[in-house]
Amino acid sequence: MSMAHSESRQALLFDADKESHGDKFEFSSDSIEMSSLDEIPVTPAQPGKYGPTHYGSDGNDSDEDSDVEDDGDQALLGSRSRSRGRERTEEHPTDTLSQVKRIVLETAPTLLLTTVGLLFTGEILESVSHWKAMTRIDELIMLIPVVLNLKGNLEMNLSARLGTAANMGDLDIPEKRRSIILGNLTLLQVQATVVSFFAAIVAFAIGKIFPDPPNFESTAVPVKRDVIQQIIARAVHKKPHRPTLPPRPSGSAEFIMVASSAMCAACLSSVLLGSFMCGLVVMCRRFGLDPDNIAPPVAACLGDLVTLSLLGLISEAHLGILETPVPLILVITLTVAAVGWTIVTNRNQHVRHLLTEGWSPLFLAMAISTGTGIVLDSFVERYTGFALLAVVIAGLPGGVSAIFVSRLSTALHATTTKMSSAMASVTNLQEKHYPKPRLVLLTLILVSIPVEIIFLGCVIGFGWIHLPFLFIVLKVMFFLVAITISLIVAQLTTTFLWKWHLDPDMYALPCQSALTDLVGQLLLVACYEIASLLGVKVAIQHRPRPGGV
Repeated sequence: MSMAHSESRQALLFDADKESHGDKFEFSSDSIEMSSLDEIPVTPAQPGKYGPTHYGSDGNDSDEDSDVEDDGDQALLGSRSRSRGRERTEEHPTDTLSQVKRIVLETAPTLLLTTVGLLFTGEILESVSHWKAMTRIDELIMLIPVVLNLKGNLEMNLSARLGTAANMGDLDIPEKRRSIILGNLTLLQVQATVVSFFAAIVAFAIGKIFPDPPNFESTAVPVKRDVIQQIIARAVHKKPHRPTLPPRPSGSAEFIMVASSAMCAACLSSVLLGSFMCGLVVMCRRFGLDPDNIAPPVAACLGDLVTLSLLGLISEAHLGILETPVPLILVITLTVAAVGWTIVTNRNQHVRHLLTEGWSPLFLAMAISTGTGIVLDSFVERYTGFALLAVVIAGLPGGVSAIFVSRLSTALHATTTKMSSAMASVTNLQEKHYPKPRLVLLTLILVSIPVEIIFLGCVIGFGWIHLPFLFIVLKVMFFLVAITISLIVAQLTTTFLWKWHLDPDMYALPCQSALTDLVGQLLLVACYEIASLLGVKVAIQHRPRPGGV
């Protein structure tokens, strides 16, 4: 992209009070990105006219198609029908009701299924935490929250990137689609190897910061395991019990074993889940569904489920080879493989620039999640059903805001493509009357309410928790506050990153997900506190533990 073209793009996106062909029109950067340009049609990308993650065209597509003539799919509200390939409908998506209906039909089942999936993840965690490997080596149980946080964000970023590519038409050409998908899968392997090894280091660092008390015969829960188990209990409604045997003292062999388990689980999970997400996005495109409505929450849910299952199985298998060179050989092999994947990724023109992007939000999100764990640790045993309700008040708004971020990111990338041709195009786009992004926000809020009510009905009907009606009303009200805040933060975060030339597909979702978890649990604490002030009995009657603790 030439310097003149770059300056033109920045002026189009960020300047205010510009003139076009003698006609004056005002818009700030916010109004451009969020109130008018977000609603433009998403069309196949023009070559060389796309933002940071644009997958450059391999062919010589014509730039002569005008924005006025392009009747593509709508970025934020979808379209009545999404055609395959580069064909587009000739009808503008002006029917707001049908577009809202489309969002509801695509997001509601996805959010309901992923919320149920979070409960399955909690049940698996409850089981895995009692396995021999987890009870023998403390760092394995500490590894779970770190690796799940880092690894889950990788799949969410992948789904956002592929959703943008699909809506921009970059996946419609077979050769280009193959190159983009293979490039993203190799990139995912590199990222998984790095973050899993880092997770092992963090797990051992936590082990040094929170040492266990020397008396293992007491039935009291050791300080370290209590803190860590509450951190990972964000999707669990029962707290894992302390193992009867003392954990094995940690040394270099244990560190290598933990690193090997984490790296093997993360890399294998990336192959399985990454391939599934790529296939899901392609199938959504083929059947006329918007992947931005489906892929992000699925990636978040399955990322935890698959990675946790693999980590439990692989760590259990590693326990038998702890004193052998096999774990070290696996670490070295995966490290060498990561170097090879880095070389392969660097040779792929579609993804090579992503090798250096998106690392800082992954680790920032992990730090924020630590604060979430502290909140959970402080209140999970104080109030009835806190950990179970935290699943929805944190997980469901996180999934909804991930959908919103992905849609906004797609719209912004499409806007860049559209606006880079000429200022006259901007004037024409502003004259088109498409529904505002706030309508998408309200639609997503309304979609989440039935999911929340269905979830509460199920957990109460199954007898998992027993809560008064007044508390349930308060819970729904605070849930609405949580999901509204999460969507507003999603829009502000996406806009902020875009203004600073940072791709939301790489930077927005990790921090957004972590902040949503933290805000959701803080609001749940406030809900319990207000219910207590109103006379609702929601506090657990604490009994003194044996041993005087």
